[in-house]
Amino acid sequence: MIMHRQIRLGAMKSGGLACLRRSPALVAPTQQNRRSRGLCTCRAQKTSDLPSSLQKIVVAFQMVPDPMARYKQLLFYATKLAPLPAADHLPSNKVEGCVSQVWVVPELRADGRIYWRADSDSQLTKGLAALLVTGLSGCTPAEILAVQPAFIEALGLRQSLTPSRNNGFLNMFRLMQRKTLELLAASASSSSSAAAAAGSAEAPGAAEEAAAATTAANGNGASGNGSSNGSSSADSPAAAPESTTTAAAEAPATESSGSAHTSSAAADATPSRTPIQDGMRRKIEAALRPVALEFANDSAQHAGHAGAMVARPGKAGASGETHFRVRVVSEAFEGLSQVKRQRLIFQLLEQEFADGLHALSLVTQTPAEAEKAASLR
Repeated sequence: MIMHRQIRLGAMKSGGLACLRRSPALVAPTQQNRRSRGLCTCRAQKTSDLPSSLQKIVVAFQMVPDPMARYKQLLFYATKLAPLPAADHLPSNKVEGCVSQVWVVPELRADGRIYWRADSDSQLTKGLAALLVTGLSGCTPAEILAVQPAFIEALGLRQSLTPSRNNGFLNMFRLMQRKTLELLAASASSSSSAAAAAGSAEAPGAAEEAAAATTAANGNGASGNGSSNGSSSADSPAAAPESTTTAAAEAPATESSGSAHTSSAAADATPSRTPIQDGMRRKIEAALRPVALEFANDSAQHAGHAGAMVARPGKAGASGETHFRVRVVSEAFEGLSQVKRQRLIFQLLEQEFADGLHALSLVTQTPAEAEKAASLR
């Protein structure tokens, strides 16, 4: 009997030990702690890559351990948000997928940096908007596009917000990035339009200058003739013919010079044979300031392509520019995924696609990536 009880007790101990070994409830905390430590390390690395203004905000929130205290800190940010005029409460500025109404408005200033304004009909959402406005104002477009949504997790606000609020915060951030892309595209487009306008203004100016020079030459010649013929002095009878000959000789020379200017102006006003490629080059150079920019026109290989056939009557078809391979190396790509890089370029070249550009094969690299690729060849 005693032996039987000892056997049962031994079985219970071994079974309990096996149960302890297999119990996830006791093992999980250790694994969870390891994961948390790894996540914290990852967060610290992500935070260090953020723009300094946003980095300060993330660190400030991380220093507040209590979720309720973080919530109050968020409401404090709402009080710092300047009011947004009703004229800016437009559908294009409104954040979709947000419980409350939120509007964000960017401004690209002369220093090449973007400054933000925002508003909301909810104090909590206004605090979230103020956080983004403070953290992203004064950043370059490249810095804003390089920010990853992971910083939202690093703020530690997820526990203080409902799932719908968290989604609204993410949508707010995504709209700001999309508007940054739109500003880049608009800036590049205006730069190319200004360059084209300046080019077209130079040709008439040169022609007018040439015409003025010709008129001045003719006027001088007539004046010379008049003074010599009208002179009553007999002391220099040969002076008049010499003066007349000189003026007459000078006039054709000036006229020929004016013709040369006119021909040069006409040459400058001649439309480009590669308007699509020229437009792409201007916009990419203006927006991204690439250290390397290469174009390969493959349109001839796709002459029978449906897209090329449709584009033929248009601007692209007139020059046969429908298919390109483009390589861009720019520091503006730092921190951007390949998808975001290509999306940025497609946004810049929106007008070229509307004019008949059909296909674009892109290679986008940072200078470091280009150097590494070159070393592997």
